[in-house]
Amino acid sequence: MRLHRILLTAILLGAAGCHPGPVVHSSPNMDVGGTIAGIVSTTSNSAVPDRKVTAIDTVKGARFEATTGVNGGYTIKVPRGTYRLELQLLEGERVTKQPGDTKIDNSDLDPKRDFVITGGKL
Repeated sequence: MRLHRILLTAILLGAAGCHPGPVVHSSPNMDVGGTIAGIVSTTSNSAVPDRKVTAIDTVKGARFEATTGVNGGYTIKVPRGTYRLELQLLEGERVTKQPGDTKIDNSDLDPKRDFVITGGKL
């Protein structure tokens, strides 16, 4: 009987060691979200680095920010929701192309949320 108990314990521990961990089920209301990405450039297709891009949740008002890289690209991870995108402008600049509101669902990747600007000291 003791040998049977030892074998059973060994089998159970071995099986537990193969399990990757607890299985967590996502609630349908969980804000998993996705990613918003784009490029900021000038009307002459030059990249605009070091600009703050802000995604603002149109319902909750939450703000998520990123700064453009040397290629003018940005990526912002956000919870599920609908977002308005804003770009930091310098004196004399104006936006000639701006993405519309962006709806993010679970695991969405919304690329090509691009801005084009003109004017100022570009």
